[in-house]
Amino acid sequence: MTAGSGAEPPIVSRARAVLCETYARPPITLVSGAGAWVETADGARLLDCVGGLAVNVLGHAHPGWLAAITAQASRLAHASNLYYTEPQVELAERLVASAFPSRVFFSNSGAEANEAAIKVARKWGRRHRSGAHTIVTLAGAFHGRTLATLAATGSARYGEPFQPLPAGFRQVPRGDPGALDVAVDDDVVAILVEPIQGESGVVPLADDELRRLRGLCDARDCLLILDEVQTGMGRTGRMWAHQWAGVVPDVMTCAKGLAGGLPIGATLVGPRADVLEPGDHGSTFGGNPLACAAALAVLDALGRERLIERADQIGELLRESILGLAASGLPITEVRGRGLMLGVGLGRPIAAATARAAVAEGLLVNPIGDRTLRLVPPLVLTEVEAQLAVERLGRALSAAAAEPEPGPG
Repeated sequence: MTAGSGAEPPIVSRARAVLCETYARPPITLVSGAGAWVETADGARLLDCVGGLAVNVLGHAHPGWLAAITAQASRLAHASNLYYTEPQVELAERLVASAFPSRVFFSNSGAEANEAAIKVARKWGRRHRSGAHTIVTLAGAFHGRTLATLAATGSARYGEPFQPLPAGFRQVPRGDPGALDVAVDDDVVAILVEPIQGESGVVPLADDELRRLRGLCDARDCLLILDEVQTGMGRTGRMWAHQWAGVVPDVMTCAKGLAGGLPIGATLVGPRADVLEPGDHGSTFGGNPLACAAALAVLDALGRERLIERADQIGELLRESILGLAASGLPITEVRGRGLMLGVGLGRPIAAATARAAVAEGLLVNPIGDRTLRLVPPLVLTEVEAQLAVERLGRALSAAAAEPEPGPG
């Protein structure tokens, strides 16, 4: 059986029996990968433009990454945060050097990193702003699936089943300076935003808007928190997406691509916001030596292989080539994003059908809603692979566009 065709694989029924059904997955079982490619259980090779949802920045089975985690696992994989370990301290040093003067709290995921940022803001508000505690976020945001980060996300789609959510979050529309001015009152302690909103369809925050947020936070004496969980680690053509705008946040969160496939999150807290003290927060697994060694290997490869610069170049090649598909008559309305974080806007509600057809063509892409395809491939993607991805995407779009649209009801 080839990927995307034939009868349902046995693993699907096995999974239904033992896994909570929180994911709507296609009947594809991945078993191995190399570079920008993955292989399925039935032997199909797929060009991976999902990249583990922006995690696999070095692709699959990168030799430097493999060597680093193998060496570290043979020495010390876990020690808890009761003790110092060299990989953790070195990783914190290098993250700070890559971003802005700060100190780092390590966790295991982007949601946890954002939880830490929320706690920093709340304590800072108690200490410096007479108990101000409300955090302003933007419509379309996605900050995680814990209760607090669901409240920050503000989407009924994600949060409604789990009401009541924690209070203290206020959402404003994107691109509405007036609404933002009104929302940031004396009770607001921080503004939390993503430089590019990933889950709502790869929607960038303009550089001027990010600079305006920095100015507003300075004027209203509140913190600017940037969620770089998906946009960081060179994905947009800069190490951190906010560096395009030339701003410096008070707090920044990252995760996903940080360790190239192992779980880790990090919250960078600048001097102004640095209020955490012993006992305020903790994590048993956060920043363990194995994950930190993996992250150090990712940082090494980003520099040695010039992957950040290449993300900008290959991303522009992808953008222009996909727009070329639109010129040929395929239902593409726009390509949003930066570097190798792109959202392909569709003129018809065929995102899911296109993703299914792409599998049959040997390509993985991520549908978001009905009219967006997200492409977040590994940063090791080559020019030849990028062109191949566009060719396969074009055939998938043609196949999806040829399908009859479902009728009402």
